Amino acid sequence: MQEFELTKFDFIELNKLMKILDWVNSGGEANMMILEGEVMVNGQVANQKRKKIRKGDEVQFMDHSVVVK
Repeated sequence: MQEFELTKFDFIELNKLMKILDWVNSGGEANMMILEGEVMVNGQVANQKRKKIRKGDEVQFMDHSVVVK
């Protein structure tokens, strides 16, 4: 499991996190995967492209997973 550290802000938007972690090639691809129900946040399907991911949240996509610190 990966870790991602928030430094400047209290949250990061889900689609941006996926792009930063190189889980997808573009923000558009991230949005599509989220809307298709392929992404889970804290064990529940996430369907909001700009869902605020905060410290302690766990995000899963395909064979990837990350905990936000």
